[in-house]
Amino acid sequence: MGIISFIKGGVAELAIARPDSAKDFWVYKHPDQTIPMKAQLTVDSDEVALFFKDGKFVGSFSAGRHTLDASNIPFLGQLVDKFTGGNVFICEVFFVTTREMPSIKFGTSIGDVMDPQTKLRVRLMVYGEFSAKVIDPTKFVIGLVGQRATTNETFLPWFKSQVQKTMKDGIAELIVKQDWPMLKVTSGAYTDEIESSTLTAVRKNIEPYGVEIIRFGDFSISMDQADKERLDKLVERMAYISASGGMAGYQQLAQAEMMMGAAEGMKKGGGGGTALEGAGIGMGFAMANQMGGMMGRPAAAPTESKDQIMGMLKQLGELKAAGVLTDAEFEAKKKELLAKL
Repeated sequence: MGIISFIKGGVAELAIARPDSAKDFWVYKHPDQTIPMKAQLTVDSDEVALFFKDGKFVGSFSAGRHTLDASNIPFLGQLVDKFTGGNVFICEVFFVTTREMPSIKFGTSIGDVMDPQTKLRVRLMVYGEFSAKVIDPTKFVIGLVGQRATTNETFLPWFKSQVQKTMKDGIAELIVKQDWPMLKVTSGAYTDEIESSTLTAVRKNIEPYGVEIIRFGDFSISMDQADKERLDKLVERMAYISASGGMAGYQQLAQAEMMMGAAEGMKKGGGGGTALEGAGIGMGFAMANQMGGMMGRPAAAPTESKDQIMGMLKQLGELKAAGVLTDAEFEAKKKELLAKL
């Protein structure tokens, strides 16, 4: 039985409301575009009902129960279908939630950012959660959701992608502009500044869609663990070299690491003869240095493995990139190491 026959059959009103199953949706579209005159529209306290015809916004209803009667509500006259004797509205009805929607989780890569202290590039991640609220329901439906039936599952992923894109670009730009060391950024030293700046940037880009980002929660920035270990090590080297006077300090550190590495191998019982051999080299070199000092003659040079030499070359390159070593110091030590291969 068609809607006209339905009305002529004596049914005077029809209840129109958001169903309980859709209470948590940002927006719910009423499934039927034919609505009887004097139907009862119920709008909850945390939502607004929007009426569209032919893709154009016509009017809205706030919280309460409303009788849809064109004689009392002027804009409804634009929705009357004359072919039904004026007893039916032809329109699309959207229920838009206007309360704050909390605990929307996010997480995205900021990308590779250069650490100003060491000149190494590290990969940063930002994650946490945010809350948002529809502040202009009409803009929201027209510009963001579109005039179609939708659920949180179809809307939220796209919405979060827009927020995360703004965050990604804004955070990277801020860190570079402020010249902040990556270890301090990921330790939380600048979290308040980054969060405040990011919130401003996100609001600017999202509000034209009728939505406001209210606040962030558990806002954190981290880096890849391998990058962190590499950065920690290089910062430690730079501090040691600065305190001990250039290349001489670097050589002492490299020799100490060789001995510690060999001792660690013996402690774990791994590497067998290699660990023992490394320990012997390290201890022998230390003793030779002591004897050389006592006798007034230079100590015998240690015998480094190919892997150790290649590792030292890599470290030299990082120190040069960080500005710790001059070009001349780098070339001299590089030549010395290459000669041992």
